[in-house]
Amino acid sequence: MEARESKEAFLKNEVESSDAELGSSHGENPFADPVVADYYRKLYQEADYECRNAFDPEFQWSKEEEKQLVRRLDYKVTFSACILFCAMQIDRNNLYQATSDDMLQELDVTTNDYNLGNQLFNVFHLLGTVPVQLLAKRYGIERVVPCQMILWSFVAMAQAGMSNKAGFVTVRVLLGLCEAGFATIMVTWLTCFYTAKELGMRISCFWIAQGLMNVVTPLAAYGIFRMRGICGLSGWQWLFLLEGAITCIMGILGFFLLVPSLVETKNFLHPKGWFTERQELIAVNRLLRDDPSKGDMNNKTGLSTKLFIEALLDYDLWPLYLLAAVHFFAEAAAGPYLLITLKDVGFSTFTVQLLAIPNSVSNTIAILVMLKIYEVVDERSLLSLFPCIWKVVLVGCLRWWDGAFEKAWETYALMIVLLACPYIFPMMFSWASRNSNSIRTRSVSTAVLQVFNVVGFVCGNQLYRMDDAPLYHRGNTILFCLMLANIPLFIGVKLYYMWRNKKRDLIWNAMTEKERLSYIENTTDKGNKRLDFRFAH
Repeated sequence: MEARESKEAFLKNEVESSDAELGSSHGENPFADPVVADYYRKLYQEADYECRNAFDPEFQWSKEEEKQLVRRLDYKVTFSACILFCAMQIDRNNLYQATSDDMLQELDVTTNDYNLGNQLFNVFHLLGTVPVQLLAKRYGIERVVPCQMILWSFVAMAQAGMSNKAGFVTVRVLLGLCEAGFATIMVTWLTCFYTAKELGMRISCFWIAQGLMNVVTPLAAYGIFRMRGICGLSGWQWLFLLEGAITCIMGILGFFLLVPSLVETKNFLHPKGWFTERQELIAVNRLLRDDPSKGDMNNKTGLSTKLFIEALLDYDLWPLYLLAAVHFFAEAAAGPYLLITLKDVGFSTFTVQLLAIPNSVSNTIAILVMLKIYEVVDERSLLSLFPCIWKVVLVGCLRWWDGAFEKAWETYALMIVLLACPYIFPMMFSWASRNSNSIRTRSVSTAVLQVFNVVGFVCGNQLYRMDDAPLYHRGNTILFCLMLANIPLFIGVKLYYMWRNKKRDLIWNAMTEKERLSYIENTTDKGNKRLDFRFAH
């Protein structure tokens, strides 16, 4: 009671606005009913939710205050996350760049060996994703991520010591294991600060940062390749050493950029924290009013085996896992081969580096446009048909057009347009987070989504084989069929979630107001199994 009285007094002293100016931009306040508010207050106390003392069902704020807060969050949270995400993309890109500096020939690594290295990277990335996510849940993202980055930076630099196929494969395995779970952990971190509507665009910033790195790293690589011969090292060896060192510096910086929660933002770089007291109250209450389930667990409470299995067996999220596995085969197959293919059809090393840039720029623009459309129309399944059709058309051209993989500029145009297709995985992360409706399920679902995505990439990496080169007719035929199958899959997912929502509407609408309040207060249903929850589609 004292905490509430203090907040009310604080509100009166700080803001005097009309009722029309105050409130939340998220519609109705789910805590407006005292019974519901008391239920969640008790839940947050029992869960030892780190922001529980800032929870106030009656707290109000202006829209302008919220806009200012979101801008501050974008600077402190999204920008910091993008900086760290760039480090991973640097280490991902440098392998692709190294192939244009004759790395494969110097290591005596064949196309199939290259495929094997990429496949094992993805396999061990897959195996480590869930364990690393659980480690972050137990010990804190702000501790696990910087340590993870420093660890993989040393492995990245170790790639300079590769001398044969065995070394290539070994380092790919270690790097996959060290980078495992990074993207999903960063997505989980963002969910602690942003509402469901805001999350998709902020996650997309990761891939915008990726696009930026895809522009910067080819130019940097060309300059670094000119160091060939210094200290007896090849250009690609210098590439791994220097870019690995940059990642190490970013990892150390991560200790100061990442914070545990909205109410724990003080550190060496921010001795006074990120927010004023009022901004802290706005940040916490707007988040809980958008999704009350975000306070049902402390962010450093580990998941027991039972809770983990329950989250893993949440069948309502399986349709999204299936989409994550099968939708990105085109990127998995064509992406790693862009630079190799361009060199095979006659372009020089420098030209290859420059020709990779337009793909990154166009893909970044496409991601931004698609995410903005998703946000405005609040539609996911049907809008995702657009990239499906895009891929079907372009893969069909690669398979049945006579000049594919033979005519240099025409092949380049086809592959660039194919890879410029909007990458909707950021939207899928946001979709899975929204449909989880609990912290424990969200922690697992984002990791499992990444696992299925990696499974798809592992399979996609094997579509272009040496015995199918140079035209890859068999690989592109399989790819065409898989992309075509995506269209009914997305439609089916939408119909499934509509059916689930309709069933709940029938039960919920048949209840009296008293029965609904009794259900909210006494139900044992959790997460997305609650009758008052509706799935996004």
